[in-house]
Amino acid sequence: MQYLVAVDGSEPSTEALEHAIGVAKRLDARLLPVYSVEPRILVEEGETAPSFTEANDRLYTEDISKAEERGERVLEEAESRIREAGVESESSLLYGDPVDAIAEFAETEGVEGIFVGHRGLSERVEGLVGSVAEGLVEHATVPVTVVR
Repeated sequence: MQYLVAVDGSEPSTEALEHAIGVAKRLDARLLPVYSVEPRILVEEGETAPSFTEANDRLYTEDISKAEERGERVLEEAESRIREAGVESESSLLYGDPVDAIAEFAETEGVEGIFVGHRGLSERVEGLVGSVAEGLVEHATVPVTVVR
């Protein structure tokens, strides 16, 4: 039995990780912590920034290697906490839109469920950038536990 837990280093994802660890211990299950690196749109000096439509409503200026480094750090911290709790785990760095990447990975790995933190964004902000938790609830093919 194995469960996926989405982590991003935020307080809500840490709470989701702690909840997932508790469940995994009770069920003698394995945890699969994942971090999704989103593709970034880089605007070079002198270039015109793409419109929001062209940028798929997301505009970032972060180097992919920095995003990967951050993801690896977050996963290492999650793995450390999981090991301390005596739970078996295997982490994965995913690429792409978090909702799509996490839902697809969960299906491919045959997990029993997904744990994800709730960001608590305002309705206005959530409407602009979306919610990974909400997207997973709508698109995942396995049960999703949203931890507040």
